[in-house]
Amino acid sequence: MKKTLMTVTTAGVVVLGSAFFGGSAAHADTVEQLKDRQSQIEADRAEVKANLSDAEAEIADVLFELEELNSEIEKVDNALAKNQQTLDNTETDIASSQKEIDDLEADIAALEEKIEKRFEILKERMVSYQQQGGNISFLEVLFGSQSFGDFVNRVSAVSKIADSDAALMKEQEEDKKAVEAKQEEVQSKLDELKAKKTELKEIQETIEIQKEQNEDKKAALQEKEADLTAMISDLEMEESSLTSLEKEVQVSIEEATAPAVAVADTTDTSSESNTESNESAASSNNSSSSESDSNSGGELTQLSKETDNESKKESKPEKAASSGSGMSAVINAGFAHLGTPYTWNGQSPAGFDCSGFIAWAFAQGGYSVPSYTGGLAGIGTQVSYSEAQPGDLVFFDTYKKNGHVGIYLGGGKFIGAQNSTGLAVADMTSGYWADEFEGHVRRVN
Repeated sequence: MKKTLMTVTTAGVVVLGSAFFGGSAAHADTVEQLKDRQSQIEADRAEVKANLSDAEAEIADVLFELEELNSEIEKVDNALAKNQQTLDNTETDIASSQKEIDDLEADIAALEEKIEKRFEILKERMVSYQQQGGNISFLEVLFGSQSFGDFVNRVSAVSKIADSDAALMKEQEEDKKAVEAKQEEVQSKLDELKAKKTELKEIQETIEIQKEQNEDKKAALQEKEADLTAMISDLEMEESSLTSLEKEVQVSIEEATAPAVAVADTTDTSSESNTESNESAASSNNSSSSESDSNSGGELTQLSKETDNESKKESKPEKAASSGSGMSAVINAGFAHLGTPYTWNGQSPAGFDCSGFIAWAFAQGGYSVPSYTGGLAGIGTQVSYSEAQPGDLVFFDTYKKNGHVGIYLGGGKFIGAQNSTGLAVADMTSGYWADEFEGHVRRVN
């Protein structure tokens, strides 16, 4: 459905309205021409109603898409928050691992210092033995013993020094290997955490892009919703203008036909009066004939009045054909069709939408009402909910103000074509319908 179509149709209304409201020229139109205009207006109204139904269906789809998109945006926001929390935890782990590496590096520095001190101890020991044995090697120290006992003592001392030095060297090597192994372990963990952080940042960027795309879609849908709402408003105004114009044409048709019937009746009556006058003149010398003619003239005059009244009765517009009797037929029309599926623009027991059911039900009672909620919201007389009677229209603010309509049954119940249940009787005193009802009630006169 295009706005250009709506604009062209509106232009047609303006042109037709201008032609019709042209003063005396309009009254000069024949009944046939007026009926042709009436048919054209009815066709234009049907087209506008179809456009309204399409627009309302499309805006319902847009609202459904918006609801789904809001749900998707909520999921994306939750994913962003969860991913950000994981990223924050990873950065905390990275900081902890980095501190551990820094501590290990400090341990390695301390160990190297300890090894250096041990090396100094070994040097001092070597110097000491050299001082005791002169500027000679351990072997020379052993062979420089004065006696066998001195030799044994020197061998024992050298052995202890060698064992001690070997233990020190082994301890140094083990400590160094342990620290290096721990350092490698922590470094591996740190590298893993940094890789995870990079991956999480990439995920975060992807989610942010998805969020931006969803927000763009939401803005586009909201703009489309605003355009459709404006279009519906324009179409409702157009339909209202066409309805007024159709009524004016109907009045003109009635005015054009009623005088013609009256003139014909007068002519017939005059003809009968002339005939009576001739008969009266022919028998004027006979007094009894004169009295008889006088009585006949009275009867003919009465007959002329009755004929004129019948003609006037026939010129009045008839009530639309109905399958029931007034408002009672309207109220009871839907009960035989409970469960009929909800169908967009449906206006028959094969399928109803909310406003289509209203138009159909009122037609069963002989009423002609609009088949869209915007038109129904302005017909008849508005009454308070406390004064609502069976047959009144009750409106609910669903996807828009007065977005849903039903027929009040009394006792807080109404019958209507619901999107979820089809044609059904529902309770408007509690639950969903109570929340959506704002007290708008209209009585069709």
